[in-house]
Amino acid sequence: MPVTTLTSAPSLARVLARAVLTAYGRTGTTLPDRSLRLESLRIDRAHLLAYQRLCAFAVGDVLPHTYPHVLGFPLQASVMSDRAFPMALPGLVHIANTITVHRRLTADDAVDITVGARDLRPHASGRAVDLVTEVEVAGERVWEGRSTYLSRGPAHPDAVEEAAAPPLPAGDPVAVLRVPNDLGRRYAAVSGDVNPIHLHPLTARAMGFPRAIAHGMWTGARTMAAVSNRSGDASTSRIWFRKPVLLPSSVEITRAAVGDTLVAGMRSRRRPHLEHLVLTLG
Repeated sequence: MPVTTLTSAPSLARVLARAVLTAYGRTGTTLPDRSLRLESLRIDRAHLLAYQRLCAFAVGDVLPHTYPHVLGFPLQASVMSDRAFPMALPGLVHIANTITVHRRLTADDAVDITVGARDLRPHASGRAVDLVTEVEVAGERVWEGRSTYLSRGPAHPDAVEEAAAPPLPAGDPVAVLRVPNDLGRRYAAVSGDVNPIHLHPLTARAMGFPRAIAHGMWTGARTMAAVSNRSGDASTSRIWFRKPVLLPSSVEITRAAVGDTLVAGMRSRRRPHLEHLVLTLG
């Protein structure tokens, strides 16, 4: 697949604005035949610190398990905003995420990031696609992530069943969190993801939500930080996103060990049957 190398990270605000303006009429059946690459990206320690504090990871030079996703997301959004991409970015729902950390990364590492779209497929609720992010240091693959997005629509008879999540761990929570009203704006300031569904109740209502919602990758990162203090080491995670976290909200985090795998979940504090996500880490 051809690779286009960029000289700097795209502006997410501009990319998302372009995605809105070009959303109408995307009915294609093939993915863009190119990947985007950003080389020799240096880690901004002030940015890393802000991310660690907002997600409650340990502060230091070690990159949290989920941090490279933030570095690669501007490239993801650029791929999805391209007119050749067959789905409208504003309507996509992030339904699952898989990350593999091959070795510990630190703020001293200069990273090369490549992103491409893969595996456009029919889904029971429309169409799904994976955005694959690969991170290298000096030619060595050190991190990779696969974000699965859903474009809602009619079910297709050839839809392949997606991998099922394990049950959310029951029992008493290991953490109880009050998710504040401004969390979406605060995470947007760190991640650059200024999707209006996260920023204000009015803009969220315009897109079908009763209130602004938390970013899915914040809920995943915050859950991981609550249940593991070694998530920056070599490991693999899988997150299944279920119901969004409305802002403000109170949530609970539960965990259980299944062999060598840690299973964690985030659920509503007021309505424990309302599950926000399930996460595995091993």
